[in-house]
Amino acid sequence: MIKQLIQQSAKNYAKEFIDIRHHLHANPELSYEEFKTSAYVQQKLTEWGIPFEVKAKTGVVGLIKGKNPDKRITALRADMDALPILEENEVDYKSKNPGVMHACGHDVHTTCLLGAAKILNELKDEWEGTVKLIFQPGEEKNPGGASLLIAEGVLENPKPEQIFALHVHPGLEVGKISFRNGMVMASADEIYISVKSKGGHAAAPQFTADTILIASQLVVSLQQIVSRNNSPFNPSVLSITSFQGGHTTNVIPSEVKLMGTFRAMNEEWRFKAHELIKKQTIELVSAMGAEATIHIDVGYPFVLNNEELGNAAWKKAADYIGAENVEETELRMGAEDFAYYSHQVPACFFRLGAGNKAKGITSGVHTPTFNIDERAIEIGMGMMAWLGADV
Repeated sequence: MIKQLIQQSAKNYAKEFIDIRHHLHANPELSYEEFKTSAYVQQKLTEWGIPFEVKAKTGVVGLIKGKNPDKRITALRADMDALPILEENEVDYKSKNPGVMHACGHDVHTTCLLGAAKILNELKDEWEGTVKLIFQPGEEKNPGGASLLIAEGVLENPKPEQIFALHVHPGLEVGKISFRNGMVMASADEIYISVKSKGGHAAAPQFTADTILIASQLVVSLQQIVSRNNSPFNPSVLSITSFQGGHTTNVIPSEVKLMGTFRAMNEEWRFKAHELIKKQTIELVSAMGAEATIHIDVGYPFVLNNEELGNAAWKKAADYIGAENVEETELRMGAEDFAYYSHQVPACFFRLGAGNKAKGITSGVHTPTFNIDERAIEIGMGMMAWLGADV
C-alpha cells in the first residue's frame, strides 16, 4: 500500500519538482558558497513543517519521524554545489550565473531529496522509523562537505543505521536505476610538484639544469609507479594533468610546475603509492641536477557500498520500477565524498538513469552541455522516499 502511495505522490508532484529543479539549475552556487540554495531548501522544509538545523554554514539537516520512530533510522543525502563551468545549453532555465553550472546534476539530487522529504512527511503515518535528510555542501571540492558535516555530528543524535544517496547517470537511460556492491568509486588525491633550477639561455643548456626536460622525464617516469608497483587486479590511476613552465623560445625556465591526480580503491596501496611518488620525484629530479618539492593533498577515500544493504536496495528498486529496469553499475575511477559516510555507516550509493539517446540527451557530467531527461525526477524522488520508508 505504501509503495503505491509513494508512486502516486511522485507522479502527482512531478511537475512541481521539475520546476524546483529549474529554479536550482538557474541559480547555481560553487562549493561552500551555497547560501541561496541552502536558504531555498530551508524555505521548503519550513513550508512542509519539517524541522531542520544548519551545519557547516550551508548544510541543512532535516528530520522526519514516522510511526515508532526509534525502530530504524535512515539517512538520505543530496549534494547541493555546482561547478565552475560556463553552460552552453539553450534552455529556459539556463544558469543565470555565468561560469557556474550544475553540470554534475546536484540540482537534480537536491530536487529528488526535497521531493522524497515532502512525500515521506505527508505519509509519515504509513511507515515506521526516522529519516534524516542531509542536504550537503561542497561535494566537488576538498576537504568535501561530507567530512565537515561528519565533524559537526551529522551521523549522531540520532545515529543513522544506514545511508543512501543517488547520482544521475547520463549513460543510463531514463527509467532505469543501477547498483553495485563493494568498491564503487575511487579515492582521489591531488598532486602538486615544482621542479626548480637556476634557469638559463636555451642556446647554452650546459650551464643549467633543464627544468622542461627534467619535468618531462618525471611525467613519463611517474607512470611506472602504477604499472610496475601495483597489482593489475587493483584499480588505480595516476594522471599528470598540468605542465606549466616557460614563456618564450630562448629561455630555460627556473621553475616548472606539475599538477595531477592519483586514484585508488585500496587504502594500503593508496598511501604506499604516495611514498613512491614522493621518492621518485625527489630522487629523479635531484639526479638530473635540479630540486623538487612535492605536496600530495589527500582527498576522499573510495566509496564502499555495503553488500547487505545494496542487495536490499536492489530488491526494493526492482519492486518499485520493475526488475528489468535495475542494472549493475560499472566500476568508476571518479571520486565522491559520499565515501566518508560509507566508511562510517552501512551505505548504498546508486545511479539514477537520466539519459535519452533518442532525444540526444547524452552529454556526460562535468560538460557544458550536460542535461537530463526530467522524467528521472519522478523516479528519483519516489525511489528515495521508498528507500527511506521502513515497511
